Amino acid sequence: MTVVNTGSERIPEGVIERLPLYLGVLIQLRSGGESTASSARLGELTDINPAQIRRDLTHFGSFGKRGVGYDIATLVERIQRILGADHVHRLALVGAGHLGSAIADYNGLRQHGFLVTAVFDNDPAKQGTHIGDLVIQDVSELEDTVTAQGIEIGVIAVPPHAAQDAADRLSATGIRIILNYTPVIVRVPPQVTLHNTDPVHELLHTLYYLSKTEGVART
Repeated sequence: MTVVNTGSERIPEGVIERLPLYLGVLIQLRSGGESTASSARLGELTDINPAQIRRDLTHFGSFGKRGVGYDIATLVERIQRILGADHVHRLALVGAGHLGSAIADYNGLRQHGFLVTAVFDNDPAKQGTHIGDLVIQDVSELEDTVTAQGIEIGVIAVPPHAAQDAADRLSATGIRIILNYTPVIVRVPPQVTLHNTDPVHELLHTLYYLSKTEGVART
């Protein structure tokens, strides 16, 4: 079993992977004016067994009260701290097309402390124009901007043929995490963590289960 070292305790990777799901639901409940939530309520909204939720949260201390549930504000704060989402993380976005613009404008990133603070594109027609308050820069300015702003996370939202070059440029700046929104498999140095988030891949994964329920898929 994969584990993550959190403080003095080694936390199973599966627990860490479920925490963002809990956090998203808790933020929704808080926005709706709710102040407490039971594990049963969280289980309904996340489709995770309430006993599993209770086990997951006990790794990080005592959050809930029997018969009352979890204090949502406290739990949001603690999970954000555990995930490192309790402070701002700056992102450098490479690619200012439709997908890049949508990522830069996505409020869900800001809600969790992720701010796109620099946008780059190799198209001269886009350079100098704006996405929101951000001026689109030439990719040749990537290294200086990343260094000046202390950016640690890069996002690739370019056409597939330009994906590896974008990954190489981001890696060369000292970026530690790269999110790749293209369908292309890119290579990064060992010190860089790469996460692929191709929506087509996710849809195909989901489609398998849909087709299975419809009797199309065969095992």
